[in-house]
Amino acid sequence: MPPLRGTGADREAEGPEYAGDYRLQACLGSGGMGVVHLAASASGLRLAVKVVHARYAEDPEFRARFRQEVAAARRVSGAFTAPVVDADPDAVRPWMATLYVPGPTLADQVRRNGPLSPAELRRLTAGLAEALRDIHRAGVVHRDLKPSNVMLTDTGPKVIDFGISRPLDSDLRTETGKLIGSPPFMAPEQFQRPREVGPAADVFALGSVLVHAATGHGPFDSDSPYIVAYQVVHDEPDLTGVPAELAPLVARCLAKEAAERPTPAQIMAALLPPSYAAEAFIPAQRRRPALPHSEGAEGGELGPAPAWDADTPVRATAPAPPGRRPRPGRARLRPRLTIAVAAALALTGAGLYAALSTPAGRGPETPARPDEVATAFAGWRTALQEHGPTAAPACTHGGGALYCTARGVDLARLDPVTGAVLWSRTSPVTAESPSAPVLLADGAGGLVGAAAPTGPLRAYPDGGGAPAWSAGADLPETYRPAGTAVVLADGTGGFRAVDSRTGKELWRHGLPGFTAPRPGPYDAPSGLLPVSEISPDGKRTRVAAIHPRTGEQAWGHDLDGNLDPLGRTGDGTLLLASLYQGTLTDGLVLLGPDGTPERRLSLPHRIDLRGVAVRGAVVHLLDADGHLTAFDTAAEKGRVLWELETAAQNVSTPVLGPGGRLYFSVQDGRLLAVDTARGALIGQTRPKLPNGRLGGYVTRVPGPLVAGDRVFGTAPDGSVFAVDARDPASW
Repeated sequence: MPPLRGTGADREAEGPEYAGDYRLQACLGSGGMGVVHLAASASGLRLAVKVVHARYAEDPEFRARFRQEVAAARRVSGAFTAPVVDADPDAVRPWMATLYVPGPTLADQVRRNGPLSPAELRRLTAGLAEALRDIHRAGVVHRDLKPSNVMLTDTGPKVIDFGISRPLDSDLRTETGKLIGSPPFMAPEQFQRPREVGPAADVFALGSVLVHAATGHGPFDSDSPYIVAYQVVHDEPDLTGVPAELAPLVARCLAKEAAERPTPAQIMAALLPPSYAAEAFIPAQRRRPALPHSEGAEGGELGPAPAWDADTPVRATAPAPPGRRPRPGRARLRPRLTIAVAAALALTGAGLYAALSTPAGRGPETPARPDEVATAFAGWRTALQEHGPTAAPACTHGGGALYCTARGVDLARLDPVTGAVLWSRTSPVTAESPSAPVLLADGAGGLVGAAAPTGPLRAYPDGGGAPAWSAGADLPETYRPAGTAVVLADGTGGFRAVDSRTGKELWRHGLPGFTAPRPGPYDAPSGLLPVSEISPDGKRTRVAAIHPRTGEQAWGHDLDGNLDPLGRTGDGTLLLASLYQGTLTDGLVLLGPDGTPERRLSLPHRIDLRGVAVRGAVVHLLDADGHLTAFDTAAEKGRVLWELETAAQNVSTPVLGPGGRLYFSVQDGRLLAVDTARGALIGQTRPKLPNGRLGGYVTRVPGPLVAGDRVFGTAPDGSVFAVDARDPASW
């Protein structure tokens, strides 16, 4: 981990009067998670600096969430939020600084002066709808919109507070990965299906905020948060006192079903006129220009990103109503960052668990090169399963063909160009998520293996028809294609191999020094298959490599720690080091060609790992909350190249593709693309959900596939789709 501030002769070590280089001048407010101070930058810019309480600063999980808050706040910084000026989530006392606004919150305004007038309420509605539109466009769902998180300024409302959970003083508790919010302003799905919360939840909260602004109370009031939760889910809202011209729109926002609520853009359109009497200056997301060819960039396609011209203002105007034209010349009226005021970060009330955890739109975009656009792949989508309990299919690509399995589909072959199903073989529909098929026989014989989670492995000819052979099992087995063999392990000590062409058993015996070994990923260059077994106390791991066709050991070692073979790095083997009886990964172990330990590297922080992708000496680690870390193992002690918050939860294993790009899928059916040279999100598809909602938490998210200029993904609506790998910004 890099050295933390607050030690040594650094200014922060002098006492609590500094956060980084910013001197804290006065306390603006305090909450359960920290304190907001007034401060000033070197140029005299007034700032609101949020400093976390020391008791939470020592919690690694909290630090990870605070990093998410910083990332979320930076992504949405603009005309309707508090722009982030600086932050240090790795300081001894983590902090974040935003521009300061000397204005009241909506909660304070209503408490001191009573409900807003109809005209004020209409302007507030339009301003908050615009704010949510831009927040959602930035790929963030706020999840905790409430009166205390809305600042009233002379330039319109600002939405603040993007992400501290309140584990000690929240009235409602949730499990890890679920939301803690403010019950009077939470949507029904936040109580019923917290993992399915999307942009529509913010629209529901907007409706509740508008009722509060119009009447001084919420649409669902009670002293008990549990009664409020019941009313939100089951009762109709109390709209008494809401102006008649706005009541129907507010009622639509408070619809119980997310799909029945209007979008922020529809709310803005419903207010025409006069909410568009003035055009809004909105800093649009700037596109990075096409990058020149760089031989130094990984993959040889993209070089370093050029600096943006931040002094050029960008104006985004709302669409003009019929019969009106936007007034010309307004782009010259405001230079960059003339948003002269912004909000102090709110710390009171039950906070947002992680605003960044559910994205709603695309991230920063990188346009396609002109030569790519001319031959752009249009893409396709095929519904492989349309009925019954749908789940994301799992696919494999090879030999110019795409093979997939799904619930009720044992194996299907799809045309990679058109998505047409060339042939398929059905199977009974089960509750288990499908496993991806595998190419067998090392390319000889054209066999594809498919196996249900509790059934045997079947080898199909690539032209369809009956299985060429099957390898039955009394117990569910883990199988690893390894050259011309397939190695199977049942997890209880049963270990064997079959010939991938014929299915004939090659060997069946135990491995010296092992009781119940697990096979790792096959290493084609060496022709060896790693196997491992962790001791009962989790303090030692036996790691070996075997010849797949004979089962003979090439080498074996007993190593300290809870280790798991990951794959090849250079001419050796890379292992993940994790905490015993936990999912947190805290290090890497590099083995030499003969399995001899060479180095142990500590990661910068513990990772709730969901997948890893390795290219050369660089390891890309993706955690459960979509945080992506690029770690260079070539450095003596290892070093972090970059870290990226992707705003995704429950993700697949990442996959590397040409041009230094990395792809992974999300449980809601989105496919994300990352430029590994810059550590930047460059595109994502829209969610693809059955009936617009998830059926529950998905335990396994199939990863995407990359083949040339195409990326294939799968979605929980039972579909398989393909997009152009060269132009992620167009997805």
